[in-house]
Amino acid sequence: MMKRRRVPLRTCIGCQEQKAKRELIRIVRTPQGEIEIDPTGKKAGRGTYICKKRSCLEAAMKGKRIERSLNHPVSPAVYEDLAAQLPDDADEE
Repeated sequence: MMKRRRVPLRTCIGCQEQKAKRELIRIVRTPQGEIEIDPTGKKAGRGTYICKKRSCLEAAMKGKRIERSLNHPVSPAVYEDLAAQLPDDADEE
């Protein structure tokens, strides 16, 4: 009998829904204090997660949720990079 693997869940900072870690984009504050997008999910530092939906990114930007979660100001360039990583057909739900 095979054991079922546990899927790590994370909460989206935009919509507050729990989803599988692989479905989300990770944003990390490195030990040097830089804010970066972490496509591998393995960079060292404080991380937060966001869905691949424009509505979640807009909600996170409006409430400064990413800044609050990482305890660090986020530059507009990071938000632009995040928007560029979203699929063009990012569904509005």
